Amino acid sequence: MGDIDLLIRRLRDVGFAVASVTPTTGGMVAVSGLAGLEDGRTIFAKTMPGSGSDLFPIEAEGLRALTELGGASTPEVLLSSPDLLVLEAMRPRGPDADFWEAAGRMLAEVHVTAVGERFGWHHDGWLGRLRQENTWTEDGHEFFARHRILRWLAEPLVEAAFDGAERAALERLCAALPEIVPVCPPVLNHGDLWTGNLVATASGGPTFIDPAVSYTWAESDLSMVWSANRPPVSERFFAAYGEIAPLVDGWQQRMPVFHLREVLSVIAHGDDDWGAAAAVRKVIAPFGRR
Repeated sequence: MGDIDLLIRRLRDVGFAVASVTPTTGGMVAVSGLAGLEDGRTIFAKTMPGSGSDLFPIEAEGLRALTELGGASTPEVLLSSPDLLVLEAMRPRGPDADFWEAAGRMLAEVHVTAVGERFGWHHDGWLGRLRQENTWTEDGHEFFARHRILRWLAEPLVEAAFDGAERAALERLCAALPEIVPVCPPVLNHGDLWTGNLVATASGGPTFIDPAVSYTWAESDLSMVWSANRPPVSERFFAAYGEIAPLVDGWQQRMPVFHLREVLSVIAHGDDDWGAAAAVRKVIAPFGRR
């Protein structure tokens, strides 16, 4: 059975009268598509071979948290199970500046509305196919060092990508985080807000998908938009964000440090076909022994 056939079967098994499915791309974990139903409606659905994972229920919880705690637009969850996630249909974002400005304001509202007391989340989550550690931590520098950077060093592909000196440089960078990152409160993060997870509603407004939520620094979210395939017009995103949640001096220089978490994850997933390891080496170069 092909992946799309599996998706169709699982949709039909839970009562969706599927007429056709158009595959979608962008994720690296699940098979997904826009499913046309016999009653004329269109829904978005995704599944994975096998079953029993909590990935989809955790994703659905994250979508609801962004909306209920932070006021963000996220797709309505129509069904969530270990085998299947069904959402209202979305469409690709437009190229106009108004979209990016609205998205920047929406993320800023999440960050100023959903402010936490500790860093982490009430359970671990997922980043791609691998676990995201969310252990509650009082100190943001400790949380980011342990659970967002050093956490990846034990993954086999990351271990193979860096020698002992490079791993030591990463550890020295983590030890220096209090000098690099100003003390800021934990805020609700989308957690995986690269540009592919910023799409449009049926009316064209911005909506967030595929979250990996936790409470951590706001700049961690900003680093994803800043560092991952952003078009020039996205500069309006950051300008609009700063109108609601003022950007802290030096934020642009900190973006590569925050993005280490995502780049190390890419390596751990075996998806380094663009020079992710070289990008890590560039960031940690100042922390090598002289």
